[in-house]
Amino acid sequence: MLMTSLHALTPRMRFNYSKAIIDNTVFKLHYKFTVTMLLGFVILVCAREYFGEHIKCLSDQGVPPHVIQTYCFFMATFTIVRHYNESLLEGGFLPHPGVGPILSTDETIHHTYYQWVPFVLFIQSICFYMTHYIWKRKEGGRIKALVEGLQYASLALHDTDMQAGSISVPSKATLESRVNLIKKDIILRLRVTRTWSTWLISLEVVNLLHVMFQVWVVNKFLHGSFMGLGPHVLNLKDWQNKTDPLETVFPKVTKCIFHKYGPSGSIQQHDALCVMALNIIHEKIYVILWFWFLILFIVSLLAVIWRFVSFFMFRRSLKFNEMVFRHVSKSKFNPYNVINVVNGCEFGDWLFLYYLAKNMKSATFQ
Repeated sequence: MLMTSLHALTPRMRFNYSKAIIDNTVFKLHYKFTVTMLLGFVILVCAREYFGEHIKCLSDQGVPPHVIQTYCFFMATFTIVRHYNESLLEGGFLPHPGVGPILSTDETIHHTYYQWVPFVLFIQSICFYMTHYIWKRKEGGRIKALVEGLQYASLALHDTDMQAGSISVPSKATLESRVNLIKKDIILRLRVTRTWSTWLISLEVVNLLHVMFQVWVVNKFLHGSFMGLGPHVLNLKDWQNKTDPLETVFPKVTKCIFHKYGPSGSIQQHDALCVMALNIIHEKIYVILWFWFLILFIVSLLAVIWRFVSFFMFRRSLKFNEMVFRHVSKSKFNPYNVINVVNGCEFGDWLFLYYLAKNMKSATFQ
């Protein structure tokens, strides 16, 4: 009768137990959302057919166009600080911000980052994934090994194991033996359990430090301009303004100078005007990254603070345990059971219990 009912219900049942939960939402923001976003940016930057060439340069007839464009792309272009003049730009005396006649005394800004953008973004995506990779190696599938076979424990009503399609329903005896195995594993391997928790907390701290490191790296990559991108955008009122402060970091039109030998052996100078088409995309990418890194830093800091709060509260507050375990087990839960257990244990044991609760049915966990 039970088998018939299970076969009838199987097509309508929806279970999401394919992967064990071994980290929290903030951790996932690092290795899932951020990595996906960075790889999306790499694809966007490399999709040249949608935005045209990386660089297009206009020069005199003395140098073939493909030569000057290749040279300017690899050897970098520049803008002139003196020509970021708001009144001259608004008055129409300068065609583009940072572009105009150059004097020997002029200060210039060389733009070399654009050829490295896809490589840096790709390396960043690998860096954000590394903490998850290390954690998976150190975790070693321990949670999954312990809770495997308990997904359908709430259906354990029969004296023998049953198979209904792809669903394996344990018997009462199997359920009891699996729970006893978990009990023995926790008691006999407390040192391993505490190491498991130590690695998790350490890598959560590493995630926070890694965000700070990435901000520093991008700031160095953009020659110290990344830190101020967010405030510039927030203070920008007129996006059509020619004196847009983002033009200093991501100019759309730049200068390039090419030298070659003339027919008589003298050095000739060719001045080129270059259109940086991809800088339209680059500025959006790095503005988005500025705000995302800020959000990621805040939530990562809150996650670390929560771990420290948990460390000081797990053994001292009945209400705290009630709140935490009722939330994770999605049912009424007697916090005295946890208090009785953790009074003789370390914080690492408590954290391991917490993740067991996230991967079990509430009745089985209790």
